[in-house]
Amino acid sequence: MSLTRCPNGHMFSTRKHGNTCPYCNSAVHTETPSGRPAVQQQTEDDKTMPYLGETTGIHPVTGWLVCIEGAQVGQDYRIMAEKNFIGRAEEMQIRILGDNTVSRRNHAVVVYDPKKRNFFLLPGDASGLAYHNNEAVYSPVELNAYDMIQLGRSKFIFIPLCGPHFEWDNNN
Repeated sequence: MSLTRCPNGHMFSTRKHGNTCPYCNSAVHTETPSGRPAVQQQTEDDKTMPYLGETTGIHPVTGWLVCIEGAQVGQDYRIMAEKNFIGRAEEMQIRILGDNTVSRRNHAVVVYDPKKRNFFLLPGDASGLAYHNNEAVYSPVELNAYDMIQLGRSKFIFIPLCGPHFEWDNNN
């Protein structure tokens, strides 16, 4: 195996990736008189920097789903204002991993309406059903504290934060 180290310290296979580091796109030159890899110098602007997420504006939590049965027992999922799409795909606001009976996209939707201060569970447009307190959801159902939601083989308890007794300041 032909492993090479790039100027940023990443190890990679030149056989698989050629002379370009797959992690930071640094070019590594392998032709030198000493037989050791020569590296192309990088400027500070060329270095890979971590993405730390949005730094402006906080999206406050309005409630949680907590997994009480299934692959992610004990895991909590933040519910934000407005629509929260549920599924296994990376782009879902509530991403359920480990339960392949949950649809990849839009298995269900949890909505928090900040004007009316209430939560609803809506069926998604995927083939899987959502259950609210053991009843299939075919149209929007209002959620109350400690209601049970089942998606695939996973069960969740709904815990509200916002509602009639508390609401985040509208400046957030």
